[in-house]
Amino acid sequence: MKKKLKVIWKHVLLTILSAIWLIPIVWLLVTSLSAYKGINTMHFFPEKWSLDNYAQLFFRPDTVANFPAWFRNSMIIGVACCIISTSFVLMVAYAMSCMRFRARKPLMSFAIILGMFPGVLSMIAIYFVMKLIGLTNSMLGLIVIYSAGSGLGYLICKGFFDTIPVSLRESAKLEGASQLTIFTKIVIPLSKPIIVYTVINSFLTPWMDFVMAKLMIRSKNPQDWTVAMGLYNLVQRTLVGNYFSVFCAGGIIVAIPISVLFIIMQKFYVEGITGGAVKG
Repeated sequence: MKKKLKVIWKHVLLTILSAIWLIPIVWLLVTSLSAYKGINTMHFFPEKWSLDNYAQLFFRPDTVANFPAWFRNSMIIGVACCIISTSFVLMVAYAMSCMRFRARKPLMSFAIILGMFPGVLSMIAIYFVMKLIGLTNSMLGLIVIYSAGSGLGYLICKGFFDTIPVSLRESAKLEGASQLTIFTKIVIPLSKPIIVYTVINSFLTPWMDFVMAKLMIRSKNPQDWTVAMGLYNLVQRTLVGNYFSVFCAGGIIVAIPISVLFIIMQKFYVEGITGGAVKG
């Protein structure tokens, strides 16, 4: 009886916590379907329903809400960073896991120590360096910032590579295979879960980041902004009364690609985390 009560209590608690977590998301969704443009705190569900907010986002961009341009800019930055960062992480992880060279362990320790420092501490220095070389206020500058240090996040990927049998690499070496051949023909095909994990993480950071984008992009033209910058601008005091429902619609649209990606790749994503945690 006591065990049944404990199970029931756990399920009740989890249900309550799930409801608390889902309420803001549901409110964001129903508000995005509201015909009222401002914040309505009198009713949880809108009195009148409409798809006009989504139509305004995609088909009626203006000088304040230019969502197609924001989405395009963020997608370009996200895809470029995803490709570059994933390549860096996989190559560094392979070098640290499958190759032996001098100063290997000190370099690994140094990378771990660097990862402990908050990135915010270096933001001002990064800004002045990028300004010195003329890469502020540009998508290229953001791509460089997001991708340059991505190789330091190799640890989980290295842990996954450590689980691949050494005998496979050794047999390939006996057949005369180079390190590049082993990496591309043996290690990468066996590492789909960790590749999916790395791709999703590499895309999420530039897709959702606001602080670094706001620091680097100083343009007053909404066409130059990212999604995070543009949506944040919609909730300014002078605009929130006319654009809050549009802001909610934008938040839903931004979340859809990531949600779909997680649902499709969930199996590989979980395998990548658990596999990389074995020896990471």
